[in-house]
Amino acid sequence: MCGIVGAIAHRNIVPILVQGLKRLEYRGYDSAGAAVLHDGKLERVRRVGRVAEMEAGALAQGLAGGLGVGHTRWATHGGVTEYNAHPHISRDEIAVVHNGIIENHDQQRQRLTALGYVFESQTDTEVIAHLVHHYFDQTRDLLTATRKAVAELHGAFAIGVVALAEPDRVCCARMGCPLLIGLGQGENYFASDVSALISETRRVIYLDEGDVASVSRDQVLIYDREGVLVERPERVSEVSADAIDLGPYAHYMQKEIHEQPGAAADTLEGVIESGIRPDLFGPDAARVFDQVDSVLILASGTSYYAGLVGKQWLESMARIPCQVELGHEYRYRDSIPNPGQLVVTISQSGETLDTMEALKRAKSLGHEYTLSICNVQESALPRNSRLVFYTRAGAEIGVASTKAFTTQLCALFILALTLAKQRGHLSEASEHQHMEALRQLPGSLQHALNLEPQVKLWADHFADKDHALFLGRGLHYPIALEGALKLKEISYIHAEAYPAGELKHGPLALVDDKMPVVVIAPNDSLLEKVKSNMQEVKARGGQLYVFADLDSHFGEADAVHVIRTPRHAGLLSPIIHAIPVQLLAYHAALRKGTDVDKPRNLAKSVTVE
Repeated sequence: MCGIVGAIAHRNIVPILVQGLKRLEYRGYDSAGAAVLHDGKLERVRRVGRVAEMEAGALAQGLAGGLGVGHTRWATHGGVTEYNAHPHISRDEIAVVHNGIIENHDQQRQRLTALGYVFESQTDTEVIAHLVHHYFDQTRDLLTATRKAVAELHGAFAIGVVALAEPDRVCCARMGCPLLIGLGQGENYFASDVSALISETRRVIYLDEGDVASVSRDQVLIYDREGVLVERPERVSEVSADAIDLGPYAHYMQKEIHEQPGAAADTLEGVIESGIRPDLFGPDAARVFDQVDSVLILASGTSYYAGLVGKQWLESMARIPCQVELGHEYRYRDSIPNPGQLVVTISQSGETLDTMEALKRAKSLGHEYTLSICNVQESALPRNSRLVFYTRAGAEIGVASTKAFTTQLCALFILALTLAKQRGHLSEASEHQHMEALRQLPGSLQHALNLEPQVKLWADHFADKDHALFLGRGLHYPIALEGALKLKEISYIHAEAYPAGELKHGPLALVDDKMPVVVIAPNDSLLEKVKSNMQEVKARGGQLYVFADLDSHFGEADAVHVIRTPRHAGLLSPIIHAIPVQLLAYHAALRKGTDVDKPRNLAKSVTVE
């Protein structure tokens, strides 16, 4: 959600800013801009729309300079206009870019207006620019001014700041939103995501909460929230340029759907090689798992649906009670803490603000047993959790999560197996059976991908529809939820999901010949019940689109369309059935002509509430 790139060098850094912003387009945005120091002036270009339009404006304007900042904005405060686009400039002296939300911007706006500052935008970000300028006017030191300004901000932010009077450094700061520094030779950079800098460097420093940094061409100085000079570890990013290139695929979403067999294999590698053992989750995991008496899963969006599947695995396999809550709901409700509970947070980016704040809330209530399931190393959630399991999905660029979801399911299955074994609920024979199923999972996912031509034909029936219904039972109800979410995210077809048994308690009133009904119908113990629910739909003239297993014993008929996934995969079946619902959403969106990778109003990394 929004993107920041900054650089200082002995060369023109505008191409670095533009390239970096293009790498961040996947995060979701509606305008873009850049500001650089050039010939003793702060020069800026901003455009509503794509980075390419901003780039064209920069070329036409002859924008160039050795120090500057760039930004892609996802509108929160104020509409999608050029005046609201970043960077924001205060009195032609201070330029600021900002991710996040400033909660006390109204109070600061009133104060700064009284001090004589004139606001040109509706954004909370312009408050930061004027506040930094106010303190810079007093101190004539950009670092001090930035530190004084951020100390007065309430909310979540990552910012980059440039001062006309200081051509040899830029400053940046973070609180609640990700920001990292990239290290070069005689030049340095900062960005909200390492992918923005991968063309320039893989050497990075991740800023901690409350850090403020002074970045010059040859030096990086970092101060913590107390103003103490600190050293943060330098790391080498594992993200490669190839990982964020499209290759032969038309869209990132398509690429990432097809990468799922490999992503699952990579995520499962540790358990396949050395078996089920607690230290997969950290050196302290065995002791923690011995102490816990229940599990609380905190997540949002697609990760929340993964948690719903995980709950059923944990309770049925490990015989341990499990709750699943949306992070943004948990953090504000009056919950009853249980010190013996394992708090599991799930996030693709590791920076999801709702989930991060929920973890802080849990820890403030005395929960010390925490585990993060995350796809991004050194992100906020793993750093703030006692235990961690990294999924190995690789860079996920498409806004609609696909391979992150299935690898999260893999991680939760491993967690359920580990707790089951440690609690004495996993026999040697069952362990062998589950391990064999995990070895076969990547092949089964590839088999499911081979169904794409059939799913593509179904998409023709969805493209002209306004509504769709998804049904599932047991382990597969969360997959129905995920299928509905994917369809509405990228095709803008209104879709809802229900447990199939709930159909007769209300949703059946919606069914007619214009409402396609997608059914997840694996060959499990609930299949006959699902068939009965399908009859209820058929009797009302509904069109059924059924994802069944190869060994399910029913075929196509009038108003009943069937695609068969591989043979029933037992407890791993939800992971396999995720593939066809992703493909359905993707091809329905293609037929409708929507922007598959950048759906309207949405962003990849949700760092605001």
